[in-house]
Amino acid sequence: MSGGVSAWRVVSWVVLGLVLGLSGGGSALKICTFNIQSFGEKKIEKPEVVGVIVDLIARCDIMLVMEIKDLSGKAFPQLMAQLNSDYSSRKNEYNYVISDRLGRKSYKEQYAFIYRQRLVSVKEVYQYPDIQPGDEDAFSREPFIVWFSSPKTAVQDFVIIPIHTTPDTSVREINELYDVFQDVKQRWTSENVIIMGDFNADCGYVPKKQWSSIRLRSDSSFLWLTGDTIDTTVKESTDCAYDRVVLHGDKMIQAVNPTSLDVFNFRLAFGLTELQALAVSDHYPVCITVKAAPRKGGRGG
Repeated sequence: MSGGVSAWRVVSWVVLGLVLGLSGGGSALKICTFNIQSFGEKKIEKPEVVGVIVDLIARCDIMLVMEIKDLSGKAFPQLMAQLNSDYSSRKNEYNYVISDRLGRKSYKEQYAFIYRQRLVSVKEVYQYPDIQPGDEDAFSREPFIVWFSSPKTAVQDFVIIPIHTTPDTSVREINELYDVFQDVKQRWTSENVIIMGDFNADCGYVPKKQWSSIRLRSDSSFLWLTGDTIDTTVKESTDCAYDRVVLHGDKMIQAVNPTSLDVFNFRLAFGLTELQALAVSDHYPVCITVKAAPRKGGRGG
């Protein structure tokens, strides 16, 4: 498994270097969302799996990681250490922010944002309280929201609202994201918002007749970059648009070319069998690219 991956990594670094070298004062930014599927002590002990995960993260400048089930609190720092060990600079290439363990009763998960420090920084974070009167505890895993500063891109800052819904309540949770968005607007001044994650928004969990009742979908100010026909699942037997990316704000929408949307089929890219790919995750990462800031004194495009 590792041979094809490491070769791909060398190529990706060369391409990244060319992009950065040609971009002048700006740099495009690849933002990804990835349900890493039950990441914890067992998965970190599988080098061939961790190697693929590291390569998937290294494709991105920001990666939202979901379904971290790291009861000991040791597995995720180990992943970060391995990720940063591939870079020779003294300062870690990547840093991260991570939520508390979230969930009802004994089942808990965490959200994490892994980000390339030389391109972006974290301005603020907050955990959505989920205590709206009359509608308390709407989320199984309340969004852990991050406001990023991004001086080298066409938008100088943006907020990411992550979500990993429970399948059986995905309609309610996706609809409630509208309230989360309104809460963000009251707290922070940024007009640029990305809502992303594992919405479980397909294959029976969100019936077609329910879409019109979901405010995030019916409000035309939100742009859904991910259509209902994409497949973000690894299994050949499934074809489901579970993972989604939604934009809000004129500048944010203008800063992302819709054609940059990429469901990264790492099974095909890395030459894995279905069984090997499923050992990594049952989801593919979904990525978008934010345009670089125009060169000073030049014409924006």
